[in-house]
Amino acid sequence: MKHYMLSFVVLAAALSSNPAFSQMQGSDGLAVTAVPGVRVGHAERSERPTGCTVVLFPEGAVGGVSVQGAAPGTRETDLLDPMNSVEVVHAIVLSGGSAFGLASADGVMRFLEERGIGFDVGVARVPIVPAAILFDLGVGGRPDVRPDAECGYSAAASASTAPPADGNVGAGAGATVGKLLGFQSAMKSGIGDAAIELPNGLIVGAVAAVNAAGDVVDPETGEIVAGARGEDGTGFADVRVVLREGGIGGGFGRAENTTLAVVVTNARLTKAQVNKIAQMAHDGFARTIYPVHTPVDGDVIFAVATGSLDIEVSTLTVGAIAADVVQQAVLKAVLSAESLPGLPAAADHR
Repeated sequence: MKHYMLSFVVLAAALSSNPAFSQMQGSDGLAVTAVPGVRVGHAERSERPTGCTVVLFPEGAVGGVSVQGAAPGTRETDLLDPMNSVEVVHAIVLSGGSAFGLASADGVMRFLEERGIGFDVGVARVPIVPAAILFDLGVGGRPDVRPDAECGYSAAASASTAPPADGNVGAGAGATVGKLLGFQSAMKSGIGDAAIELPNGLIVGAVAAVNAAGDVVDPETGEIVAGARGEDGTGFADVRVVLREGGIGGGFGRAENTTLAVVVTNARLTKAQVNKIAQMAHDGFARTIYPVHTPVDGDVIFAVATGSLDIEVSTLTVGAIAADVVQQAVLKAVLSAESLPGLPAAADHR
C-alpha cells in the first residue's frame, strides 16, 4: 500500500468540496473558543518539551467524561459520574508529564480560588478542576522535568477567547504517535482544536492532545498522516498491516501513550447527557487512530455543556457533531506539529 501525507490545506479543501460534509459541518474554520465564554490557555516548561493546557468555562457549565483507554491518569473523573452530586465544572486540565502532571490542576485551582470561582461549600469556594495526563517523559532527555502547579497557573492566567495555538504547545509539547514498533519509529504530534456551528446556533468544539501508540489515519482517504516509520525511516510501517501479519507480540509496548480531548458545546444539557456525548465523541478517535483504546493508551474525553443556547437540541445531534470535531482536532494536532530531534513531523515526512 502506497502512503502519502496530505497537507492541512489539501485536507481542508478535500473536505469542503464534499457537499454532504459541508452541509453537515455548518460554519467551518472555527476554533473551540467559538463556544461563548470558553477560554483556552497553554503553558510549557522551558527545560524540555512538555506542558499543559487549560480550558476555562463560564459559570454553570455541566461536565461529563468517558475513559476508554486502559492506562489512564486522571483526577476528579468520579465526580463527573451522573450518580454523583456536583454537576458544575470550572476548568479542565490536559497535561504532559505522566501522573506527575496532575499537579498542574493545583495551580488552576489556585488561580480560580483567587478570583472567587468555585463550588460554594459555605466556608470556601472549591474550584472543580478535572484533569487527565499523557506520557511524554521520554521526550527531551529530562524525565525529571514535568508540568507542575506553576505550569497550570500560567496556562490559566494566559487563557483567552482567542483561537488557541496548535501543534507543539501546552499538553501537545511532548506528544508523539506511532510507537507500537518502538519509540525509535515514532513521529512528533501535538495538540489541535476545531469547532462546528450549525445554522440553528448550536456550536460544538474540541481540543485534542494526541499522544497515541498507534498511527493517525486520514479517514477520508485511508492514508496514514503520521505513525510508525519503516526501517528506512522514510515510509510508514503501517501497523494495520503489521498487526495482521502477526508482527506485534504481547510485549509490544508500555503504558506510555494516551490521547486526550475536551469537547465543549453551548447546548443546555444534563450531566447524564454530557456523559453520553463524551462517550460518542470517542468515535472521532476511532476514525483517525489505529489502533485506539488499547491496553497501553489512557484515552480520555471530557464533555462540557455551557447552556447558553436557548433552543433545545438532541443529545444525538450534539454527540454526532462531537465525534466530527474530535476527528478534525486529532488531524489538526498531527498536521500542525513541528519536528524535534529524532522525531520528524507530518509536515517533514513524505
